[in-house]
Amino acid sequence: MPHTVDFTHVSTAGLESSPFAETLAGLRANEARYFSNKYDHSFVTLPADEAPELVKRVADILSLERELVIASPPLEVSDFVVEGLRMTYVFYESGLSINVMYALEDGGKRAVGFKLAEGMDVPDELEGRFKFARQKSKLAGVIRGSYFVIKGVH
Repeated sequence: MPHTVDFTHVSTAGLESSPFAETLAGLRANEARYFSNKYDHSFVTLPADEAPELVKRVADILSLERELVIASPPLEVSDFVVEGLRMTYVFYESGLSINVMYALEDGGKRAVGFKLAEGMDVPDELEGRFKFARQKSKLAGVIRGSYFVIKGVH
């Protein structure tokens, strides 16, 4: 069932099985606030098992681009288009959030972003492969993030 993320009253709904449910919910709310403020877009999530094609899309891009396989179970997903960018998100039980930004026009920006909920360790599959920068967020505490540019067509 779709759920519009409220960034004024942060809820752990859909993320309860994560040991980092509170900070992961803050991270999800931080994304919702960004898209609301920048694009006037409501950030809507679904349980991952209701949209397995989105989990597969992200998994395929990670595998093809960097031979990465995420070990943690996916909890929620989001997929939408704003200003010519298709954004696909997967929020994982481990506290990891992955987003795929994919410009619909050829030659546009295309990248995969990783964000770690405050308190979680860098997942083994990402350890040593990416450098994580820190960013403070009122909703999510300290977010550690990294990314890579997508080179292929997906």
